[in-house]
Amino acid sequence: MGAGFWSTARAIAGRHLSKLRKNPALFMPALILPLCFFVAFAGGLSKVGETPDFGYPDYTGFVFVFVLLMGAAFCGVFTAFALAEDLETGFARRLFLSTRQRMGIVAGFCLAALVQAVVNGLVLFGIGVVAGMDVSGSVVEILGMFALALGVNVAAALFAAGVALRLQSAQAAPLMIMPIFVVLFLAPVYTPRDLLKGWLHTAAGFNPLTAVIEAGRGFLAGQPESVALAFGAALGLVVVLSLWAVRGMHKAESTV
Repeated sequence: MGAGFWSTARAIAGRHLSKLRKNPALFMPALILPLCFFVAFAGGLSKVGETPDFGYPDYTGFVFVFVLLMGAAFCGVFTAFALAEDLETGFARRLFLSTRQRMGIVAGFCLAALVQAVVNGLVLFGIGVVAGMDVSGSVVEILGMFALALGVNVAAALFAAGVALRLQSAQAAPLMIMPIFVVLFLAPVYTPRDLLKGWLHTAAGFNPLTAVIEAGRGFLAGQPESVALAFGAALGLVVVLSLWAVRGMHKAESTV
């Protein structure tokens, strides 16, 4: 009969997290890349926060929320790289034959990505506090900010898993990460949306991550805004990309 959904998910998540424990270097890219952006933005662009129309109390915190979401997304994508490697080496065939609920494989990688994102986010948060970031939100509001980041993490993992399942090669890595970069940077990254000009302002208005970033910044500053819209956008991304991953699994199953 094969293993069930949750037993498969737990086994896959445990296997991947065990790899991270044995080789912590696998954890570092999803932390170092956002940290580099944090240092560059919070340091090199800090004067932007002093402009009269900026409207946010702390530029370090303003940048941090974007960096937190970037780190969460990268944890999801880099975890899906492992799925792509399993598919390329043929190990995934053994997984497919051992379970009757093959989406449990994807769920396992998503669970591992969630754990990695929690650790990643706490490290980044600690660095932000040390760097002088103003944290005015309550405990509940800070948890809300992290919940949004975890929604982005799952959405990114599902997107990358869908790509991996279709192409079944580690060479698909650029196609897994570049769309995430594009969507992230079509949001209000350096300045509030009201200060963006031209096509970038228009693109940010249509980007579902804009609401997530703005709500996260509101939580951090203790001034919640667009909360329902942000969680709706995050949930919508997870639902749509779950369907993307399911269709990818059907394609992968046809090759087994």
